[in-house]
Amino acid sequence: MTESTSLSPPKRELDRLDVDHVRELLGEGSPLETALPAFEYRRSQQDMAAAVAEAFRDGGELLVEAGTGTGKTLAYLIPAVLSGQRVVVSTGTKNLQEQLFYKDIPLLRKAMKVPFTACLMKGRGNYLCLTRHAQFAMQPNFRQFQEASHFDTVERWAGITKTGDRAEIPGIPDRLDFWKGISARSENCTGRDCSEFERCYVTKIRQRAAESDIIIVNHHLLFADLMVRAGSYGEVLPEYDYLILDEFHQIEDVATQYFGLIVSNVRVEDLVRDCEEAWKTRAHGKRVSQAQLQLRRLRNSGLELFESFRGRDERYRLEPKALMPAQERLRDSFVKELAKVRSELSGIPTPDEVTVSLSRRASEIEMDLLSILAASDPEAVSWCDQRERSVALRSSPIHVAPFLQASLFERKHAVVMTSATLAVDDSFEYMGSRLGVATDRCMTLPSPFDYREQALLYVARHLPPPREKAFMDEAIAEIRSLLAASRGRAFVLFTSFQNLRATKRAFEGNLPYPLLVHGDAPRGELLERFRETPGAVLLGTSSFWEGVDVMGEQLSCVIVDKLPFAVPGDPLVSARIDLVASSGGNGFADYQVPMAILSLKQGFGRLIRSKTDRGVVAILDSRVANMGYGKRFLSSLPPYRLTYDRRDVTSFFEAPRAPSA
Repeated sequence: MTESTSLSPPKRELDRLDVDHVRELLGEGSPLETALPAFEYRRSQQDMAAAVAEAFRDGGELLVEAGTGTGKTLAYLIPAVLSGQRVVVSTGTKNLQEQLFYKDIPLLRKAMKVPFTACLMKGRGNYLCLTRHAQFAMQPNFRQFQEASHFDTVERWAGITKTGDRAEIPGIPDRLDFWKGISARSENCTGRDCSEFERCYVTKIRQRAAESDIIIVNHHLLFADLMVRAGSYGEVLPEYDYLILDEFHQIEDVATQYFGLIVSNVRVEDLVRDCEEAWKTRAHGKRVSQAQLQLRRLRNSGLELFESFRGRDERYRLEPKALMPAQERLRDSFVKELAKVRSELSGIPTPDEVTVSLSRRASEIEMDLLSILAASDPEAVSWCDQRERSVALRSSPIHVAPFLQASLFERKHAVVMTSATLAVDDSFEYMGSRLGVATDRCMTLPSPFDYREQALLYVARHLPPPREKAFMDEAIAEIRSLLAASRGRAFVLFTSFQNLRATKRAFEGNLPYPLLVHGDAPRGELLERFRETPGAVLLGTSSFWEGVDVMGEQLSCVIVDKLPFAVPGDPLVSARIDLVASSGGNGFADYQVPMAILSLKQGFGRLIRSKTDRGVVAILDSRVANMGYGKRFLSSLPPYRLTYDRRDVTSFFEAPRAPSA
């Protein structure tokens, strides 16, 4: 779960965390200026670093909205290093983790000349299990034939890796069916009973983590640790009292996932496959055949149960006592099959930690399923989530603030929360109320970019509202005109796959620019092709609204089809709207609009990533100009020049580009 750089740190105390010294390090003429070639003085970065230092020294919570280009990474890393404390830095993605560890940390070490230890931690599923890999290699079994060549690549890498981190493996896809079977997932770990315990990559990296000052994780690993601690199963991260949450705007979604329950056909299939492996190596003859028969019954019973929830909307609410009689019978049958599997597991001649773990997993599936289907918790909403190949039954907390306060904020000496998108209407109240964060210490730092000179905001107020039938055809025509003005070089961001697919159909074969479409290839591959293809146009949905960094002329236009309102009929959204209303608020104005504003700000952040970038952001949703709440969106966005005339877009792109400094 970690990679580590190690130097022995000297003793440093918090009372020596000099705020003035922190400011000096980021000031004009500081040592950083000579050590970091790209360093430039930014007052906002200096102010943020000083505020982080004060939060570490005095304790409490700090909220910082740091505009794009502020340099927030150095602003929180410098006081973290100088504090002399163990600090966990949690980011939104593994890519950002790796950037911090492989780029920012080495630069900081060189510039500060302060010895400190740092490590990169990922979830166990990212690492190779030596035991399971050896077992699989003896008798490989691929569900998809093309995965055999990828396993050859993994084999070559496994012979030379020192970390076991699959991110090192060149050219393999994100999704590999066989990786689950050879990774160090906790469900399959026998701990100290394993013959490879001392050589285990997870063992080694946990040891390194325990010796580190700065531990870089992602939000999913952070919350996995919180859940393990809550269940009294131990810990994933070593003890820490200082936490930095980067990309804090993502926390509500991650917390909702981890503080909730989920039972799916995929979870059941994982249990069945792991049980099959356990029996193969621990029993023989008739006993194995009997167990395999029971597992087939469990698999089939689960498939019948989950398929019975198909046929309505992709996501819908599960109400108390609303199961059909047939579903009740399928539920009861499935629970009985789970009990039989547990009984079979208890009969294995040589039980061990693996078989005990499998039995516990079967019990947890039963408990979670019954809790979800009862839908009796007033603080949670039960719902069904259907995908092409899976059906998941979920229970999600309606309000995550109490969980965050109890498991995180109240347990840490200092928590720093930062993102480029936290404030709505120049206030942190929305974020504070949603996540239970005190807002008495917060700051908004403007971006150093000159948006009025570098960017133009175009709102197509002449288009019909998105709900009208004519909207899509007119929006497609508008997109085509904007792409002609920008000569491609654009992201077109959609709030639904339906609109994306309609645009794809209209453009395929008759767009004079290379067309890349979300879903046609893995996200990372599409982004790389976009960067390398002159004039490319990328059609994307939600995953392209944030965490994407394309600098230079290659991305010169971002087109947004609609304001990114969450669907009010979504079970979780509707439950949260109801909660706001029951507290005397307005679900639309107090929840849906602020959430959409933050999403739109993220989408806009894709365009201007440096002082030399230029471009146009276009909104095709006329409600921004024609509805009262549109002013809230416009006032929350960076200070672009605003126009309602498409001819200004053409003029913007025809104007000569100013020479870079």
